[in-house]
Amino acid sequence: MNAQDFEKSLRDIVGSQNVRPDEPLAEHTTFRIGGPAQWLVTPRSEDEVAAVVSTCEAGGVPWRVLGLGSNVLAPDEGLDGVTLLLADNFADVEVLPGGLVRAAAGATNAAVAAVARDTGLAGYEFASGIPGTVGGAAIMNAGAYEGQFSDVAVEVRCLVPDGNSWSIVNVPAAEANWGYRTSRMMREGWVVLGATLQLRADSPAAIAARMEELRERRESKQPLEMPSAGSTFKRPQGHFAGALIQEASCQGLRVGGAQVSEKHAGFVVNTGDATAADVLALIAEVQRRVRQTTGVELEPEVRLWQ
Repeated sequence: MNAQDFEKSLRDIVGSQNVRPDEPLAEHTTFRIGGPAQWLVTPRSEDEVAAVVSTCEAGGVPWRVLGLGSNVLAPDEGLDGVTLLLADNFADVEVLPGGLVRAAAGATNAAVAAVARDTGLAGYEFASGIPGTVGGAAIMNAGAYEGQFSDVAVEVRCLVPDGNSWSIVNVPAAEANWGYRTSRMMREGWVVLGATLQLRADSPAAIAARMEELRERRESKQPLEMPSAGSTFKRPQGHFAGALIQEASCQGLRVGGAQVSEKHAGFVVNTGDATAADVLALIAEVQRRVRQTTGVELEPEVRLWQ
């Protein structure tokens, strides 16, 4: 199938208005970096996601899933194939009996935490400032301030390969195989469509107070005023990445428009005109210096798309 026919098949699935050829990824990532996606597709339902993925697989066309782009570095040259954007059309948050909250993959962590707060459900405060979606949190087992996604997840709704097709299944938390910033969904390339969380009753005022305390802590320590992808490196066992980077005299280090934040050494920020090449070169130099100085190998937490 040629590109024109393939694009027509995408439009037949999701509607012409939901297929954007040559869409700049810089407009859909918090780093504000990235060249054009060959096709940015915004499906409106789970069945449409399954149909797009199946069409890509049948045609040998590469595909990826993007939420808010808060933990992604997209390449300067852009990406071939389909980038599925699961954000606005997958943002529903529903409170169920028994302290359960069901959230679609594109719902932001902030939105889920706010709904939980307003209905007197505690346990997701840790994620209220994580700048991403429930889908990304499930994939990465996102965490902050002594909490992580796996602490509250009951099940994750996923699109998984099923022979020559793809099926939608609910994966129990016990089968998600979460670890530190990883999951079965990540390792096996499954698409997260949503998740159900188990929270606990508490007063909205108490929940709001904890969320405000975490917000103040985050704003005082992190360079939220500058484009970034959050924490650039995973926390090495027994260490803190930021402290190691400071020890290696990397704080403030620049390559082009990319800089190790002067506010928090664990963040690489875009000072205004950074390219993906700048960020990759800076990451490599930080890794080299930390390895040389401390013997510790830093592993990127940000997902480096190619």
